[in-house]
Amino acid sequence: MMAALAVTRFGLGARPGEIDAARSDPQGSITAQIQRSGADKPVDDADTAAQRFTWIRDYQDARSTERALNNAGGSERAPSTLMDTRLQLRDKIQNDFLARARLGANTPAAFRERWALFWANHFTVSSTKQITFAMIGPFEREAIRPNVFNSFENLLVASSTHPAMLTYLDQASSIGPNSRAAGRRGGKGLNENLAREILELHTVGVDAGYRQADVTEFARALTGFSVGRDNEDRAGQFVFRDNAHEPGARTIMGRRYAEADIKQGWAVLKDLAADPRTAHHVCSKIARHFVSDTPPQTLTARLEKRWMDTGGDLAEVAKALVESPEAWDPTPAKFKTPYEFTLSTWRLIGAQPSAYDRIAPILTGLGQKPFSPPSPKGWAEDAQTWASPDGLIKRMQWAQGMAAAVADRTDPNALAVSALGERLTPAVAKAVSRAETRREAFALLVMSPEFQRR
Repeated sequence: MMAALAVTRFGLGARPGEIDAARSDPQGSITAQIQRSGADKPVDDADTAAQRFTWIRDYQDARSTERALNNAGGSERAPSTLMDTRLQLRDKIQNDFLARARLGANTPAAFRERWALFWANHFTVSSTKQITFAMIGPFEREAIRPNVFNSFENLLVASSTHPAMLTYLDQASSIGPNSRAAGRRGGKGLNENLAREILELHTVGVDAGYRQADVTEFARALTGFSVGRDNEDRAGQFVFRDNAHEPGARTIMGRRYAEADIKQGWAVLKDLAADPRTAHHVCSKIARHFVSDTPPQTLTARLEKRWMDTGGDLAEVAKALVESPEAWDPTPAKFKTPYEFTLSTWRLIGAQPSAYDRIAPILTGLGQKPFSPPSPKGWAEDAQTWASPDGLIKRMQWAQGMAAAVADRTDPNALAVSALGERLTPAVAKAVSRAETRREAFALLVMSPEFQRR
């Protein structure tokens, strides 16, 4: 049973032979995936955030020129490269997502990938702004994946200073009301979005007892955290704008921070990362993600203790999760998100999505459009969100389509054993074996409660 749990609960679903390979040492097969160098990176074009920033700015400039010409009533047409640039940007973004999905479908280190996906969702950036949309792939490559087994402080700083996050939450244009830049930026002023989400979502949590005044003071401490403009040396990269920084000392959640320019914001991030309330908030999310929508308090307490004992060492927290007996309860409590469901189906047959259009429409139909979580809170992970009647019908329709494409060349009985191992119940095994066709057997398997849950 532990081998099946190691692959299906901690990982992304079993590829052929994966459960057998984990039998000799289920826990060891997971801890061996924890590496200081971070999570694997998808095989894509490897564009940096700065390169994507330049692409978007060039495209926006060209589009502005087109509109100006049209408004002037001129007969000139937009440069033919404008449409080409738009299509190239679209392809780059779609390829970012496809490359990530293919990594998830193929990787033998599926716990490492699941761990990275958890943190990408914790530090959500979404496609609500065009410039952010183009940088989501680079954000995961540059800020998330290298740091998922590093210290939480490093991950927090890396995500909070990445251009994708700074544009998504409007921090890049935040200006201190008493800074030298105040009054010279066309009505732009203090923006509290990043400060609020760091407190509420990324660190101590909404129940930590902070006040609106703490949010405002933290936002003032973060003023100056921005992104290099087109005409600057660090275009599309993190910069600190001293002239936009709100001068003066700050008091945030009872702690005083002296005026220190960029170091003031960093000092607040450092303290938030070390706060026990952050350990509780984040460890509760880890337990909910991996084990149950209502995880045992003893599990959260184990994770919190390892977090505090190691100064937020995420590799050690990952090991604590694997070592916790509560995480190995055989009851399949977590309902797969659409992304997890589709990836685990591809893993079941040892395949991968062949194109963006093979995975994006089903995810969009199931409410999990690629790179588009609905808010900074990220994607929901509870069964109530994803196990709706409409959602189950769409899963069934997709499963039947997959069955029509692949089931005729599979042995459904062997597939059921390969997918679930000891988690395969007699009822599901019987239903699969008695199905009238291989296609029906395939659809029954992937729609079974044992496959839908982990």
